[in-house]
Amino acid sequence: MLTAGESVASGTSRDVLGRGFAVLGRAIREQPRIFAVAVTGSVLFGGMVVVSAYVVGAVVGDVVVPAVARGSVGVATLALAAAALFGISVVRVVGIFGRRLGAGYMQYRLQADYRRRVTRRYLDLPLSWHHRNATGTLLSNANSDVEAAWFPIAPLPFAVGTLVMLVGAVASLFATDWALALVGLTVFPALFALNVVYSRRMAPRQARAQRLRAEVSGIAHESFDGALVVKTMGREAQETARFAGRAGELRDALIAVGRLRGVFDPMLETLPSLGTLAVLVVGAFRLRQGAISVTELVSVAFLFTVLAFPVRAIGWVLAEMPRSVAGWDRVRRVLDATGEMPYGDQELDPADPAPATLSFSDVRFGYEPAEAHLPGTEVLGEVTFTVPAGRTVALVGPTGAGKSTIASLAVRLVDPAAGTVALDGVDVRRLTAASLARTAALVAQVPFVFDDTVRANITLDRPGIGDEDVWAALRLAEADGFVAALPDGLDTMVGERGTSLSGGQRQRLTLARALAGRPRLLVLDDATSAVDPRVEAAILAGLRAADRSGAAATSILVVAYRRATIALADEVIYLEQGRVVARGTHTDLLATVPGYADLVTAYEQAEVERSAEEQPYDEDVAPLPSGLEMEVDR
Repeated sequence: MLTAGESVASGTSRDVLGRGFAVLGRAIREQPRIFAVAVTGSVLFGGMVVVSAYVVGAVVGDVVVPAVARGSVGVATLALAAAALFGISVVRVVGIFGRRLGAGYMQYRLQADYRRRVTRRYLDLPLSWHHRNATGTLLSNANSDVEAAWFPIAPLPFAVGTLVMLVGAVASLFATDWALALVGLTVFPALFALNVVYSRRMAPRQARAQRLRAEVSGIAHESFDGALVVKTMGREAQETARFAGRAGELRDALIAVGRLRGVFDPMLETLPSLGTLAVLVVGAFRLRQGAISVTELVSVAFLFTVLAFPVRAIGWVLAEMPRSVAGWDRVRRVLDATGEMPYGDQELDPADPAPATLSFSDVRFGYEPAEAHLPGTEVLGEVTFTVPAGRTVALVGPTGAGKSTIASLAVRLVDPAAGTVALDGVDVRRLTAASLARTAALVAQVPFVFDDTVRANITLDRPGIGDEDVWAALRLAEADGFVAALPDGLDTMVGERGTSLSGGQRQRLTLARALAGRPRLLVLDDATSAVDPRVEAAILAGLRAADRSGAAATSILVVAYRRATIALADEVIYLEQGRVVARGTHTDLLATVPGYADLVTAYEQAEVERSAEEQPYDEDVAPLPSGLEMEVDR
């Protein structure tokens, strides 16, 4: 399967131009009024360029030459010529202002709009789609690819105005003299042809550079995000070399782009100059024949001189088309991606404080393959169980049994391939997004903390959550002690991904975030693995009963490993290879299911060995200054 950059590189010049004009057409349709303002300014500028050529010719032929012949110049005539040139300059300035303001506003507005569209699409697409796409690539899609797609918008109005100007120039040339018009008909098409060749040669180079930008971004993001692994495994040199290698490829690709520009830019500059020289040669001959006047010759020669810069605008648009097409293809791949999970229109009673009932009925689920031709992987098969209102159910099973997948299905991060997941008897696919978020909350294995204050991380700007609610949630999560000890309490900045906190502190902070919304169903996906066992037991004991603010208890589905945690559950669901093998109390399963007993015993032995190896620690101290904190509470 071709990437966006490869598809551009493999296309013909006509393909690239056609697709490039289609992208520009989309931009014009989306911002017609701003484009009209920019083009009006450009046409005004172009018109004044043509007019100024003939005014300069008139000044030279009708004012300067006669004045030189007489040996004197009339003040009134000179003032009139100066006023005409000044007036034209003022109108040109107005045209330049309108063109640049409109083009810039149009370009930046499109970029902002499409960044929002891409980001919104990211949030709509399911996790399975995100699993198949690297984070660095997604960042590049929303940033450099969007910029590249609309980069030609800046010179586009100028190019349109230049085309109008060229038509006017050719018409004026024919009105002046057919021989000089033939010079124009030779130079102007040659300029356009050279620009087309330039675009064709530039297409694969720009496409490759755009693809490498995304790859460099991806490697950088992966290395920085995995800084803990890189440093603890001593892989700094290897990661630096890996990044340097791809950055070097991007450097070479950009140099290739610059080298091609270095070849074609002088040619594009030279052609109008050669046209001016040809006009002077042919014009002198026609002047000797009496076919034209000095005024007309000066006007045409000046016209060719001033056309050199505006004509370049056409080249700028054509040169940026390959990059634009490559960027647009990558952006469109996101916008056209399928698999979003539309929400329904049904609401659960928002005023109902009672715990919710979660039920799985014959649920099957499989992850899509990374590549279309590969088979998918079935994770769950005919899973059926219920979390009764106000009860705690523990999911236990070996690695890969499907526990985290069940947690994701419970809060509808993914949808089942078959079967039903229901809250209070309503299929979660029929619920509105607001109702689902209000009813169920997931605390994931890996806690994510924003680079903000403790308060902001807990409230997430949700309405109706005051400081009293925040402290109540922190108490229930056994986090009020360490938060109160922080320098600024709730106003303490926790750093990117919560780097100023220990692993267990981050977990308790994310648990408090979920509890602050008073969910009727709480799903804990091994959410207290980095917390001291005694603290974990206190948290789960508090969740089983009414919280300390007097609200009703919540239903709990917990992915558990520790024996003490599992023992607190009203029921245990034991999974193997994506299927429910047994269910019952912890005591019953220990006595009747050998696989379960072996697994729990192995977990317990591993916990004992880990505890024996660890040094005594203070539960709430901050991490090491390097940020390489252990992923347990100290």
